[in-house]
Amino acid sequence: MKALLLDPVEQSIEEVQIGGLDDIKALVGFDTIESDAIDSGGDRLFFDEECFLRGTSGRFRIDSVIPVAGKGVVARLEDDGVTFSDVQTDIDDLRKRTKYL
Repeated sequence: MKALLLDPVEQSIEEVQIGGLDDIKALVGFDTIESDAIDSGGDRLFFDEECFLRGTSGRFRIDSVIPVAGKGVVARLEDDGVTFSDVQTDIDDLRKRTKYL
């Protein structure tokens, strides 16, 4: 499934393919994954829950969602948060909504 990988150190957003939560963990680099909704349609930002405790470099914020340190993945959850599907957020729109801190 299509997802978007945010890298605050490189200040980049790129399209990636994921098969599920294990791929998100690998992209973020940690197993302690949390997520926040970035829209009402099911797209969510997945990030390391302990990112600030670890002192991870690079920070970013999407809209007014709490800032995140380290890499994040925007992916879509459907079926009440059970099934991953292709992200619907447009990559160019996400670039406009993302602020690197």
